[in-house]
Amino acid sequence: MSELCFRTARELVALMEAGEVSAVEVAQAHLDQVDRVNPAVNAVVSLDPEITLADARAADDARRSGRLLGPLHGLPVAFKDTHDAAGFPTTYGSPIHAQNRPAESELLVARLRAAGVVRLGKTNVPEFASGSHTFNRLFGTTRNPYDLTRSAGGSSGGAAASLASGMQPLADGSDMGGSLRNPASFCNVVGLRPSPGRVPIHPNPLPWQTLAVQGPMARNVGDLALMLGVIAGPDDRVPLSITEDPAVFGGSLERDLTGLRIGWSPDLGGALPVEREVVDVIRKRLHLFEDLGCDVIEVQPDFSGADRCFRTLRAWQFQATFGDLLAAYPGQLKPSLEANIREGAEVTAADVARASKMQGELFQRFAAAFADEYDVLVLPVSQVLPFDADIEYPTVIEGVAQPTYLDWMASSYYVSAIGLPALSVPAGFTDSGLPVGMQLVGPYRHEQLLLEVGRGLELAAGDPPFTPPPTAAG
Repeated sequence: MSELCFRTARELVALMEAGEVSAVEVAQAHLDQVDRVNPAVNAVVSLDPEITLADARAADDARRSGRLLGPLHGLPVAFKDTHDAAGFPTTYGSPIHAQNRPAESELLVARLRAAGVVRLGKTNVPEFASGSHTFNRLFGTTRNPYDLTRSAGGSSGGAAASLASGMQPLADGSDMGGSLRNPASFCNVVGLRPSPGRVPIHPNPLPWQTLAVQGPMARNVGDLALMLGVIAGPDDRVPLSITEDPAVFGGSLERDLTGLRIGWSPDLGGALPVEREVVDVIRKRLHLFEDLGCDVIEVQPDFSGADRCFRTLRAWQFQATFGDLLAAYPGQLKPSLEANIREGAEVTAADVARASKMQGELFQRFAAAFADEYDVLVLPVSQVLPFDADIEYPTVIEGVAQPTYLDWMASSYYVSAIGLPALSVPAGFTDSGLPVGMQLVGPYRHEQLLLEVGRGLELAAGDPPFTPPPTAAG
């Protein structure tokens, strides 16, 4: 049954609907894949096969009685270990919360469960989802399934690595500075940072903030759209939630893209150093846009102010979220996280005011650019290839020093600062076999456009099957 682990989510749903395979068989195939692969990759944590198989039996019983649980009926999913899921620990990758077992699931998990998913476990994260490399003192390091010496990215690194390894067909994640996009890029999967409010977050101590979002990951754009249709949609408890019916994501993603204006910037308007191999892989992919009839132009987007805006608001948010935790557990957080929290304590009201004003200016600047210059902006997801898993972060890019654990992922967090949706899609591999992702950025609330373009790229490339990593066989 191991071939089930690399069927698309839509194919698995269809097979179960047709009675060709049961939810128990699908669940057992994925549990077996976890047994084979996870010891090397270390992506799935807090596994509980008894819960998984009980959920799967319940899904089969429901189908036999004529009750369809939802569009994801019977699909096994492991939830990010920062997302509360009843029945499993939520540790945030920290020994402080090693025994935390929430009684209730948060909104995203509840929506997935209502759509019929079978609970598989949790996926590994950096400590408190801080940083884009997945390691912590509780569970250790998640490794890239395409090269076990390399990082899987983060903070949704366990999610991306488990997807790529066939341990689950869909995954949830979150993204403040690139945490859905960077691991998708590193692991050859698809990750969407939605517009703030597209996927409402509840509970949320800062419901008016726009930096942190939750979203879907998958091995192809169609599966990602399927999941987005489940987790998107308004919630009255979330003030920024977008009211558009998420059913829009359940329709066809195939459209004529002739004349679509693609703005390509290899270095975000000259703002950032990017490794040459990253740019080379993406450049080779640009012809697909032309094959689709798009007009590709190299542009110089103006991201001035994005760095200060993001860093100020992020530090302020970290202090608001983790300040009390640091006070209660001094010396028990990883140093880079502690430094960010302390930095937030130094942020003044004037700093926040300037950053908020700059965020508004950035949003208007890019709204004008989308109206006048391009329909979709194409950027590198990450400035670097998957790096050595035994270091915390890259310290140099093309000869340019990266002083902190944030600098190297600016190509993602500049987009976060503006509040725009961004889709990470596979762009190909380097000569040494490392995955590289391409970032498609669209106007606010235009996720459907990004999905259509992403699907167009898959079709233009011949819609190849997903390329499993070498570790997938265990």
